[in-house]
Amino acid sequence: MEALRQDDPRRIGPYALLARLRETASAVQYLAHGTPPGGSGPAANGTEPAVVITAARPELAVLPAFRRRFQAEARTAALLAADGNGERPGPGSPVDGTDGELPWTAAPYVPALTLADAIEVSGPLPEQAVRILGAGLAETLSRVHATGAVLQGLAPRTVLLAEDGPRLTAFGPLGAAAAAEARPGGQLSVRLGYLTPEQVEGEEPGPASDLFVLGLLLAYAATGTTPLADGPAAEGAERIARTDPELGAVPEELRGPIARCLAKDPADRPDAGAVASELAPQGSADLTKDGWLPERLAAAVRQQSLRVRELSATGHLPESPAAEPTPQAAPGSAPASAPAAESPVAADTGTTQLGNIARRVPTTDRATTQLSVPQELTGAPASPASPSPAPAAAPAPPLPAAPVPSAPLPLAAPTASPASPASASAVPAASPARPGVDRRGLFIGLAAGVAGLAVGGGGAFALASDDGATDDPKPAPSRAVVAGLPPRPRWVYRHPAAEPSPLAAALWNDRLLVLTDENGATAVDLRTGRRLWASPEAAEGHTVLPAGKDLCFVAAPGEFLWLSAKDGKVVHREAHAERVPGAPDLAVAGVVGASGPVVWFTGSHKVTVKAPPPKKGKKRGKDRQVVNSYLFAHDVVRRAELWRTPVPTGRGPAAPAYRVIAVRENDVVVRQTPATLTPADVGAAKGKAIFRSFDRKTGKQLWARAIGAVAPAGAASGDEQGLLYAAVGDGLQAFETPTGKPKWTLNGTSGAPYGTPVVSGTLLHTSNLGQEVGAVERATGRLRWRRSTEAVPGSAAPAVTVSTTGRTLLASDVSQVTAFAAQDGRRLWKFQDIGAQEPDGPTITAPYRVLATDGTAIVQRDRVFYAFPVA
Repeated sequence: MEALRQDDPRRIGPYALLARLRETASAVQYLAHGTPPGGSGPAANGTEPAVVITAARPELAVLPAFRRRFQAEARTAALLAADGNGERPGPGSPVDGTDGELPWTAAPYVPALTLADAIEVSGPLPEQAVRILGAGLAETLSRVHATGAVLQGLAPRTVLLAEDGPRLTAFGPLGAAAAAEARPGGQLSVRLGYLTPEQVEGEEPGPASDLFVLGLLLAYAATGTTPLADGPAAEGAERIARTDPELGAVPEELRGPIARCLAKDPADRPDAGAVASELAPQGSADLTKDGWLPERLAAAVRQQSLRVRELSATGHLPESPAAEPTPQAAPGSAPASAPAAESPVAADTGTTQLGNIARRVPTTDRATTQLSVPQELTGAPASPASPSPAPAAAPAPPLPAAPVPSAPLPLAAPTASPASPASASAVPAASPARPGVDRRGLFIGLAAGVAGLAVGGGGAFALASDDGATDDPKPAPSRAVVAGLPPRPRWVYRHPAAEPSPLAAALWNDRLLVLTDENGATAVDLRTGRRLWASPEAAEGHTVLPAGKDLCFVAAPGEFLWLSAKDGKVVHREAHAERVPGAPDLAVAGVVGASGPVVWFTGSHKVTVKAPPPKKGKKRGKDRQVVNSYLFAHDVVRRAELWRTPVPTGRGPAAPAYRVIAVRENDVVVRQTPATLTPADVGAAKGKAIFRSFDRKTGKQLWARAIGAVAPAGAASGDEQGLLYAAVGDGLQAFETPTGKPKWTLNGTSGAPYGTPVVSGTLLHTSNLGQEVGAVERATGRLRWRRSTEAVPGSAAPAVTVSTTGRTLLASDVSQVTAFAAQDGRRLWKFQDIGAQEPDGPTITAPYRVLATDGTAIVQRDRVFYAFPVA
C-alpha cells in the first residue's frame, strides 16, 4: 500500500480514493471509502465502509476486446458473489464522462494477505491450512466449472488468506495475466502466468486445466517452492509437458491429492468437487471457524486491518509500526523485492519465467498471445483531463501484508458495475510500470526470446473484437466441445419479467415448448426459442399434453381446454361442473398421469344422504353430506370420457391425489400421495404404501395392497413387464406385482435413500440423497455404474431424465444439471447459471428441471430455458 500518486484519480464513481494498493497487468487497485447508490451508509462509528476499486488501465480500456473481457470477468465475480450470499457494494455510475470512461469494479475491503506475501512472511503453510486453502479454492472451481466456464485465475497473488477463509481476486485470465499491453495496429497482447500440459500441446484449456494449476498452487503453499520450476527456463514447457513433479517436500497426507491434480493427462485429474471433498469432507467453511491461519499471519492480518481503519478515519497513510512482522524468505526463495525506485530485479534462474517481464516495457516475443482488434474500433489511449502530470511522488514504504481487493468464495466475492463504465478524474497519461516477477510468482512458460510456444489459438483464451467472441447471453449455436463444459445452447428463452413465473412446462409433439402461468399459456418454438403465441384463456393451467397433431390440451383448475397449436386460440373447452350429471360442485384434484391420448385424474363432489325414517316415537335424524370420489379416464384426442370408477375419499374430505407408478398393456398402477391419506388409511396400512391397479379398459379396480416395506413417501416406479422398483430404507428393491415377491435388492449408502428410478431400455437409472446417480440392470439388479454429481447434498435426490436416444442421462437438482453417458457413467458436462439472471438481479432458488425432446434437452431454471444439444 502506498500514497496516491499525482496522476491517480481522487474519486471513481461514488467512492473517494485513499491509497494505491497494487498494480496488475490490466488494472490498478485502490483502497477507497464511500457509500454506493442504495448502500447502507456509514458504519456505527461514523466511518464509511472501505472498499477496493479495480480500475482498468486507460491504454487497455480503449480496446473493445479488453472491455468485453474485463466486464465479463467482473460479471462472473458478481454472479459468484450472489451465489455465495456475499455482501456486495452496489453498482457504480459515471461521474464525469468528459474525463475519459474507464471500466471499474468495487468490492468490499477484507483484511487479507496474498498467498505470495504469506509465504514470504512466515514460510510454508501448515498442513491443515493447506487443506482449508485447497478445499476452499476447489469449492469455488466446482461452482465456476458448473457454469460451463474455466476460471484461469489462480496464482499466488490472486489468492488471499483472510481470517475467515481463502478468497480470490481474479475471475478469468485477464485478471491473472502476467502482462497485458496495447500494441500498434490495435492489438491486445496478453501473457498468462502459467501453462498446463494440454496448453503446451496446443489444446484449449478446460476445467482440468484449473485443477493442474491448483495442484501447483497447493504444492507452493505447502513447500514455498513451485514444482517443475528447477532447471533452465528455456526447458520450462518441456518440464510442464513431460517431467513428473517433485513432491518429496509436500506433507505425505497431501501428496496424493496434489499429485492427482498434476497428472499430465487432463482426463486423469479429479474434478474440483472431488478434491474439495477429499481435503475437507465437512466443507472448508467449518474448518475456519476456530481460526486457520498461523499466528504470525493472523497478527499481520490484524495489523493490516488497524492501519486501514486509521487511514479511513484520518485520510492519511499511517507509518508502518516497528512491531510489524519482518518479511521472512521462504526456503529456497529469493529475498523480498525492493521498492520500484531501486535497481531492477535480477534474473531468477530458479523459476521458469514467462518471458522477460521485469519492470520495463515488454518487448515483442513469439510466446505472446496476439489478439487482433480491427483498427477502426481502436484509438489512442485516453488523454488526461489535465496537462501532463508531474513526476510521481515517491511511494511510501511497502507493507509486507499489503491489503488487496478480495472476493471470498464462497464467503463473498467482488461485485462490480461492469456493464456501465465509470468516469475517473485525472486519468493517467501513461501506463504505470509493469510489476516484476520473482520466486513468489507462479510463472511457468517460456523465457524471452525462446521461439516456439504461442499461448494463443491453442492456449489460454482468445479476445476477439468481432461478434463471435461472446459474452452474449444468446451465443451462436456452434462451438468446439470441451470436455466438462456444457455444449453451447441452441437458444435461450427468458420468460418476460412482467409475467408470473411458469407453473408448468411441457413439450408438444417435439415442436413446441408450452408454458403455463397464472395469466395464461405461452408457446415457444423448439427450433428457434422464439415465442409464438400467448393465450390468456389457459390461466393457471397445471398440466399440458398433446391432443393429436393440431391441438394442445391444458388442464386448468375449473376446466379442460383444447388450444390450437398454431395460434393458441381455444378450440374446445369442458367445464368440470358439467362433467358429472347432478354434480355442479365437482372438484378435480389434479391429473394423475397420462399415456398416449389418455389422461387420468381424480375428482370429488358432495352428495346429501337423507336420514332414514324415524322409528315410532322417535325424531327424524339429520341428513348428512358425504364426499364421493372418482378416478376418471379421458381421451383427449376424442374428447370423451372413457370411464369413471369410485375410489375411497382422501383427507379433507376430498378426492385422493394419486400418482401413476406404472402403465402396462392391461392396467395402470397408482399410489396415493401421503398428504391426502386419512388417519384411518395410514393406520390400516401400518405405515406402508398401498398400491392400486385399475383395468385400463373398464376402470375396475383389480387389486390394492402394500408391496414389501415400501413407505407412503418412498420413491417408486414400475415397468411394462410387471415389476415395481422402490426405495426401501437405504436400498433399492425390485418386486413382482401383484404378489409383492422380491426379485432383487441393491444395497445403497447409509443415510442416502434412493430417489425415483427411471426405466430406460434394459437399464434402471437411479439417484440418491447423497447426490449420486447410477445405472442398474433391470433383470438382475447388478450395479452397472454409480457417479457423484458433486452437488452439495440437499433435501432431495437429483431428478433423472434420459435423452430420447437413451444415450445421455441428465441429473437435475437445486444447484446444477449434470450430464452423464448413460451406458458407462462418464461425466460429460455440468451446467449452472449461479442463481441470478443478472449481477444485480434477484437470486433464483428454484430447482432445475429437464425435458427431453429429439436431440435436445430443455433445461429450466425458474423463468429461463436453455436448449442444449444432447446425444
